[in-house]
Amino acid sequence: MRIASWNVNSIKARLEHVIAYCKADKADVLLLQELKTTDDNFPRQSFEDIGWQVATHGQKTYNGVAILAKHSIPLTQVGLAGDDSDEQARYIEAEIEGIRIASIYLPNGNPYPGPKYDYKLAWMDRLFSRAKYLFNQEIPVVLAGDFNVIPHPIDCYDPPSWQEDALFREETRLKFYAICNIGYLDALRQIHPKGAYYTFWDYQRGAWQKDNGIRIDHLLLSPEASCRLVDCNVDRNPRGLEKASDHTPIWCDLTI
Repeated sequence: MRIASWNVNSIKARLEHVIAYCKADKADVLLLQELKTTDDNFPRQSFEDIGWQVATHGQKTYNGVAILAKHSIPLTQVGLAGDDSDEQARYIEAEIEGIRIASIYLPNGNPYPGPKYDYKLAWMDRLFSRAKYLFNQEIPVVLAGDFNVIPHPIDCYDPPSWQEDALFREETRLKFYAICNIGYLDALRQIHPKGAYYTFWDYQRGAWQKDNGIRIDHLLLSPEASCRLVDCNVDRNPRGLEKASDHTPIWCDLTI
């Protein structure tokens, strides 16, 4: 089963690209982030017409996550516990073919310092709690999405220029490592331990053309999922399309 994750930066702006991706059988499960639309306004029928199921956790104008699949999508969690006042749509989780799969849109956190960065760190603590709970169930788990975290210098075209950015600050990376240290494995680095594999290129300053990218979209696997890992890579093709998202899909293949 191929699981792909893609921050589409507005499903309405990128609908044609996402539909084409699904029609081309690029994945069996497609996790989307930054929908920028409510559940009612998500173009559900467009996907159902081509045989895909849809589950969304949307929000007007901002955020929003979804799970699309060729299989049924029994939801197991919508939103993260730990802050009843948090109305941002950033987490949705389901069990598909015996694998617990989450679509995650972690806060950006910029500018640092400030309340947005404080919110990012607090949200990561809540994600840690959910990740630990799932890990303790001893089931296959895939935590996937736009983590807005550059884990290591190799994951950035110019690390010094990102030192004070919320995506690369030490506090951010330490909280990401804490989730990994529960026992989750970075799927891409299991298959490709070396080399630059970027998932995001800014629209500004010719970043795509110069390959000035960063890797902030990740697939974290529990041991029960990582033992099923066959392959993992970044699909750069969608980033080169006209009117593309600034992210491109990352995917992994798991045996089921």
